[in-house]
Amino acid sequence: MRNVLRKDLALTQVGKRVRALRNEKGISQETLAERSSLHRTYVGGVERGLRNPSLKSLDRIAKGLGVRLSDLFVGL
Repeated sequence: MRNVLRKDLALTQVGKRVRALRNEKGISQETLAERSSLHRTYVGGVERGLRNPSLKSLDRIAKGLGVRLSDLFVGL
């Protein structure tokens, strides 16, 4: 049970970071999704911590944001 709570927290933190970076760039979820070759609802799920994105998906999101993959984990 404890691992599930940590996992949820990690997903939530990464999602908040993705949303913050996206807002800093002034782009919509739809634009980020297009740039990342992902579906808009998937990006929204990642931002809300409802999706457990693969490393490949996180790399696509980072590229779509124009940041390094490691930037998604800064401050976590």
